[in-house]
Amino acid sequence: MPIPKLLQLAKNNAGQSRPIRAETEGREATIYLHGVIGGWWGDIDETMFAQAMAGIDADVIHLRIDSPGGDVFAARSMMTAIAQHKATVIAHVDGLAASAATGICMACDEVEISQGAGFMIHNAWTVAIGNKADMTKTGELLAKIDTGLAGDYTRRTGKNEAQIVQWMDEETWFTADEAKEHGFVDRVVEVVGKRKASNTWDLSAYENAPAALANRAPVPDDGAAVAHKANLSRRLALLERSAA
Repeated sequence: MPIPKLLQLAKNNAGQSRPIRAETEGREATIYLHGVIGGWWGDIDETMFAQAMAGIDADVIHLRIDSPGGDVFAARSMMTAIAQHKATVIAHVDGLAASAATGICMACDEVEISQGAGFMIHNAWTVAIGNKADMTKTGELLAKIDTGLAGDYTRRTGKNEAQIVQWMDEETWFTADEAKEHGFVDRVVEVVGKRKASNTWDLSAYENAPAALANRAPVPDDGAAVAHKANLSRRLALLERSAA
């Protein structure tokens, strides 16, 4: 039985980043979201994120995002935590916002993207285990999530919903300038004198990942990263056996 695409994405990118971390300076705070979304198999744990948000007393929160996506239900939980916070929340797409990560962007008050970064929307992914009734219910939930995300994209961009749905159906990848042109982000940031954003993720789980993002930049390993990757790999192996 083929491995589910979401598990393939998580497996291919296990341990490529660090878990959520937050920093505060004055009345502004920064949370780093670098990894696959979904606490059980990824680097970005939705419960830890909600706790981090709740513990911040600031006027502005910056979310530094570099994510190949992940579980849409985890992302929706994170979107709720963002919407309920009193601060102005600004998303910064540092390298990639794909799949569920774009939903997190839509929940923010402002979105900016670095020149050279990528932005991708498609129909939602999750992993489900159970009988045919469970699968049917999960499919119905995913359809509702897709409808909700299409509404989020439509409100942000002002585009016709039919156009948004078509882009989602086709797994559409946007450059930074295209994301700005179509209204997904508010501004494109050019970091003068420094290297443009580059992709660090294995995107082979996706159908239409552009060649420009296929050649990922290497991420150096250290002891903590190796241990983190081993822990995630054990969890993913268990899920693979359950899904087989």
